[in-house]
Amino acid sequence: MIEFYLSLLVAGVFFFLLHFFAQVCIARLLRQRHPQQWQIIAVPDNGKANPLRTWMRLQLALRSPVLPALEDQAITRWRHVWRYAPWFAWICWFGALALQWSAR
Repeated sequence: MIEFYLSLLVAGVFFFLLHFFAQVCIARLLRQRHPQQWQIIAVPDNGKANPLRTWMRLQLALRSPVLPALEDQAITRWRHVWRYAPWFAWICWFGALALQWSAR
């Protein structure tokens, strides 16, 4: 029982890390395959570019229908990973909490 509990916790951490890794992969693919679209994300209309602002603009692009319109299968796959990995992580963590609660 303790092994299952720990494996749920580890799986939850893994899925959260996968969520952030997917963002990095999407940014890398955009820079390599679609540099004009990446410039829209990376270079703000006004003000100075910084990593936080680029990350925020990437979040907006990930939530918008723009990335699927590129019809790039690799970006679409990583976008699905980015979208669903937190759900799996929370399911694992709530499962671990349920096991902990039922063990009392």
